[in-house]
Amino acid sequence: MGKEGYAPLFETQEAKGRIAFKIYAISVFVGVCMTWMYRATHVPKEGLRWAWFGIFGAEIWFGIYWIFTQSVRLRPTYRSTFKERLSSRYEDELPRVDIFVCTADPIIEPPTLVINTVLSVMAYDYPPEKLSVYLSDDGGSDLTFHALLEASRFAKHWIPFCRKFKVDSTSPAVYFGTTSEPHDPEHANEWLSTKKLYEEMANRINTAAKLGRIPGEIRAEHKGFAEWQSVVNSRNHQAIVQILIDGRDPNAVDTEGSTLPTLVYMAREKRPQHPHNFKAGALNALIRVSSIISNGPIILTVDCDMYSNNAGTVRDILCFFMDEEKGHEIAYVQFPQCFDNLTKNDIYSNSLTTLFEVEYHGVDGYGGPLYIGTGCFFRRESLCGKKYSEEYKEEWKEGMEGGGKGSAMELEDRAKGLASCTCEENTQWGKEMGLKYGCPVEDVITGLAIQCRGWKSIYLNPTRKAFLGVAPTTLLQSLVQNKRWGEGHLQILLTKHCSFIQGHGKIKLGLQMSYATYNAWALNAVPTLCYVVVPSLALLNGMSLFPKISSPWFIAFAYVTVAKHAYSLGEGLWLGDTVESWWNQQRIWLYRRTSAFLFANIDVALRLSGLAKSAFSITAKSTDDEVAERYEQEIMEFGSTSPMFTILATLAMLNLFCLIGGIKRVAMGDEVGDTEALVLQFVLCGVLVIINWPIYQGLFLRKDMGRLPTSVAFTSIGLAMLACLIPMH
Repeated sequence: MGKEGYAPLFETQEAKGRIAFKIYAISVFVGVCMTWMYRATHVPKEGLRWAWFGIFGAEIWFGIYWIFTQSVRLRPTYRSTFKERLSSRYEDELPRVDIFVCTADPIIEPPTLVINTVLSVMAYDYPPEKLSVYLSDDGGSDLTFHALLEASRFAKHWIPFCRKFKVDSTSPAVYFGTTSEPHDPEHANEWLSTKKLYEEMANRINTAAKLGRIPGEIRAEHKGFAEWQSVVNSRNHQAIVQILIDGRDPNAVDTEGSTLPTLVYMAREKRPQHPHNFKAGALNALIRVSSIISNGPIILTVDCDMYSNNAGTVRDILCFFMDEEKGHEIAYVQFPQCFDNLTKNDIYSNSLTTLFEVEYHGVDGYGGPLYIGTGCFFRRESLCGKKYSEEYKEEWKEGMEGGGKGSAMELEDRAKGLASCTCEENTQWGKEMGLKYGCPVEDVITGLAIQCRGWKSIYLNPTRKAFLGVAPTTLLQSLVQNKRWGEGHLQILLTKHCSFIQGHGKIKLGLQMSYATYNAWALNAVPTLCYVVVPSLALLNGMSLFPKISSPWFIAFAYVTVAKHAYSLGEGLWLGDTVESWWNQQRIWLYRRTSAFLFANIDVALRLSGLAKSAFSITAKSTDDEVAERYEQEIMEFGSTSPMFTILATLAMLNLFCLIGGIKRVAMGDEVGDTEALVLQFVLCGVLVIINWPIYQGLFLRKDMGRLPTSVAFTSIGLAMLACLIPMH
């Protein structure tokens, strides 16, 4: 029981029985130390010294990085909520919740995708008069505004339908795409009529998107379209704020007469001479605009491709914020980023199962997870720069009425000033207030800053996922996304935002190490490249870099390799992965490290030297039918010329040449030294060849449009042949 006899609104449980894991971790650590000792005591006197030290350096890095990755597994913490207790105590005092949805490009992020997310969060199982949904359109597109206008009308039918039939997956596209017509006649009639309304709405939105313009008769339906008479392009336009549904208006009701959530469209002002700071700038503008319209003390940030999959999510998070004993110290509640379009074996390893099902539970044990930019509920005050103090207490009743004073038109005019380019000049926005600027992963440094101000965060991973989204469906999309993540995290590590610098004395050492684990992702690029290239070239030249099978030192290398991968496979199977999906994970991690993370390192180096500026790349959310079909069939998609593909193909060909050359030497009985000492190199090179099988298919066997271009094939073969000529002495 909590204070004054209250039972807590949430429960925290730490995993028990971690002895077996600790024994495993200690044994692997001993094995790693033994491999280091072998390298240090068996340095060749001549010949392979540069290769030896290169491999030694890579192994030192892998060992240190492995230690960091184990830190996030030592204290797994699991949370559960008691929504019934929340309802029985605070149903009449529930706070307002402001929901921010961000989109940036109507081509890459189709309007129908965006409005399905908007409709899903409008239909939460929560008093609608206390919900306000804001769409930030950084594309400044009248196509997106038109789609939101259509959604505002359809919401009058969709929200009561969800309420009446207790719909959990409240995205209409998902709901009607995954459920069949009900048997109950009354339910079936409403199901069919609502589905028809949705399809008609989606057809109107898609027709306008294909035309690339809004027909004149539709423009005449709403005053908001007049704003686009002054829009030059997506990077040069005035601030646009339109309240499409005013929840205070007694006429803003659904088909059953219930109040509708407030719905607001915002396109902040953009001018070429003013930096717009990407998504962080959009969210900061939303914080300011919402403060004068609804001013909810709780804010949800969600990407436009992450629809709500659990209607009770808002009540879940309030169990944390409104808990009488612990609630006052919580700044945000983070949900995992999950996807509903993954293939059976997750060909591009987009699920990040280990990250969200294992590691983030461990990070939560040190004081809270990282903010990942979507699916996160904030206490508004913590997001706006307030420092935590033990005396702090949220007055929820004060936030029940909202911030709107004046008519909708008056609020729109005032909000435009808060969404202007000059609003942030000579202020702390982007520094001490709102989301931080100057980093491709602004979400991570924002979460760290909040935790360094004394707040705690919560990781909630319910059985029914709170949000589901769209994962990349091509290899290039996945690599580009990971390049952005790797680049942003590396920038953090190399600046004052490094958790060991900014977090020193403010957050726990375990949390500092957790941040560093992800911040150092990109630093795996060079050591991995070294391990992919050097042993194979040494094999080609008949030179050994590892101990003989008969040597006691061989046991250390074999144990570390087998134990690490056996544990990883066992963990994956325990989490519900297939053996093939685990194998895909190994392949994609290799591809990310040797291409996406390599380019992330290069870009960060150029940025720190002042030769380049940060850019923000949006992952495409739409694909054509042929690409989608190959994705469903789990055929790896290349289809274009990219420097990343050239690197991957070159490494694949290099390992193939080296394996063939090594086998030829042994088969022909050439003087290759002690063959027994080459076993580990044969195994390593052979595994790399097997793991690169999709690349060989893309280079030589496939005829479809998703194959690797001929130019990549010629270039990679040429570069691999040149690499084979590198002298190893």
